[in-house]
Amino acid sequence: MEILNDYGIVLALAGAVLAALIPGMASAKAVSMGGIAGAGVITEDPAQFGKVLILQLLPGTQGIYGLLIAFITLSQIGILGGEGDISFVKGALYFAACLPMIIVGYTSAVRQANASVASIGVVAKRPDQFGKAMIFPAMVETYAILALLISMLAVNGVSGLSI
Repeated sequence: MEILNDYGIVLALAGAVLAALIPGMASAKAVSMGGIAGAGVITEDPAQFGKVLILQLLPGTQGIYGLLIAFITLSQIGILGGEGDISFVKGALYFAACLPMIIVGYTSAVRQANASVASIGVVAKRPDQFGKAMIFPAMVETYAILALLISMLAVNGVSGLSI
């Protein structure tokens, strides 16, 4: 049983790494999709650069949220000056606490990219409708924020457990 407990830190570290890696990869792809769509718009109307840039950047937030969860988790598990030894069960709980950000961060970045690309198309044809167009990808952002909050609360909750 003692050997099994040695793997708690591995599970917790895997959760932190995946929380940064998976939403970060999805955000990179999503921002790229927005950039491709935006480049087409500004070749026709360079004055739309600012509006298009905002729509391009919106799906990049999931990578930032994932990085935040990774930092919080790493600080709790001892990598950044936290408590140190972690049982297998506590490591598994840290991993589980990172899952909302890992899964929803990935999914919402990809879906937000689709909404952003569509909104960039709106701006291309009707620049005066930017405010309305921005609402579509912003609605997807809500779910990334909810995942961030639940992972943040869960990671902090796990740190308070004495198991």
